[in-house]
Amino acid sequence: QVQLVESGGGLVQAGGSLRLSCAASGIIFSRYSMGWFRQAPGKEREFVAAIKWSDESIYYPDSVKGRFTISRDNAKNTAALQMNSLKPEDAAVYYCAATSTARFLTSAVTYDYWGQGTQVTVSS
Repeated sequence: QVQLVESGGGLVQAGGSLRLSCAASGIIFSRYSMGWFRQAPGKEREFVAAIKWSDESIYYPDSVKGRFTISRDNAKNTAALQMNSLKPEDAAVYYCAATSTARFLTSAVTYDYWGQGTQVTVSS
């Protein structure tokens, strides 16, 4: 049974930082690319970051580039998203996701497994 469990969400002031973690089980973690997505109320799920399993190439949209950092620890079966200089528009439920492919990582439909999400709230 595959499980992805996010943690680390919460309330932070604009300009602050949060670190999200995603603990994976039931998969050969080192063979899965990991992604982070977010979804705000009334909006579509949005790509935030991804890291390939094969060469650990990393991808970000322009909206978070330079502020967010994705990482992975294959020994601990965890992925993380360090979020700095948070803005009110970053507020959303953040999801981690896993896929066995190393392609099309910016698309939600690529991913095989999803966590339950963790809420990030940014006050202005």
